[in-house]
Amino acid sequence: MVTGNFTTVVEFILLGLTSRQDLQILLFIVFLTCYIVSLIGNIVIIWISSTNPRLHTPMYFFLRNLSFLDIWYTSCVVPKMLNNFLSVKKTITYIGCVTQMFIHITLGGTECYLLLSMAYDRYVAICNPLHYSNIMHPTFCIRMAAASWFAGIVDSVVNTVYTLQLPFCGANVVDHFFCEVPTLLELACADTSLNKTVLFFWAIVIAVIPFFVILITYVNIISSIMKIRTTTGRRKAFSTCASHVIVVALFYGTVFFIYLRPGPGKIHVSSQDKMATLFYSVITPMLNPLIYTLRNKDVKLALIETTRKKIVLWHK
Repeated sequence: MVTGNFTTVVEFILLGLTSRQDLQILLFIVFLTCYIVSLIGNIVIIWISSTNPRLHTPMYFFLRNLSFLDIWYTSCVVPKMLNNFLSVKKTITYIGCVTQMFIHITLGGTECYLLLSMAYDRYVAICNPLHYSNIMHPTFCIRMAAASWFAGIVDSVVNTVYTLQLPFCGANVVDHFFCEVPTLLELACADTSLNKTVLFFWAIVIAVIPFFVILITYVNIISSIMKIRTTTGRRKAFSTCASHVIVVALFYGTVFFIYLRPGPGKIHVSSQDKMATLFYSVITPMLNPLIYTLRNKDVKLALIETTRKKIVLWHK
């Protein structure tokens, strides 16, 4: 579309992970497998924690939310990436690109605060166990989850609105496998310093602040655990937090690499950037249910019990 002396971009070309044609089919198989494993794993977590009374606790309420979020988080990226592996014309419409960007930012921001909510749940369970049921009542848990979604949506609206105000007039080749804000800013034919400052600021609000609160929370948790007299008690307490700590490390580590490194200056997308984004957008949602299932006795027992009941019903 031509507007004045400029050609307005109506679609973008996604370069993807690699330009090597001989790797396209292999990558398609690998990421299709990852996507299927992610969907199955997160659906199983939601199913088990919803149907088994043993898991009707605040901890698993937040875990259900995380699994639901991860299903959509990976679904807003992977299907289009899989399609492009098999397509000659690897394009996405302007509207499709903006939609993908909005959903991805919303879900990413929500996960940052949802992980904080999960850390607070562990804090109350270990540091204030006698008042746990009074503090972590269902209404409060719902409000915490709703606040997490609200934070993610606000973050997404702000960054999307600022990005939409930029003119895209010619360059439409996105050196990425999906539409992420930093890569789109490089294509704008206008000064993007304000956008990069806003992006950096919201990265601090959405990612850095929750992360440091989580760190402070775990300092208090570890302090309380060390006061437990029995080795068995300390081991059990550490075990209830281990899965969450692993998930936090995997998610925040790669998010910081992408959004806090550039600052307000110029952003260049490298293969390392793509790998980092791939990790927190595709790999982490796949690993989360595996981490919580393999390291959590309650989930494993609930899975065994539910499976046995289903087998008995099928035989009847």
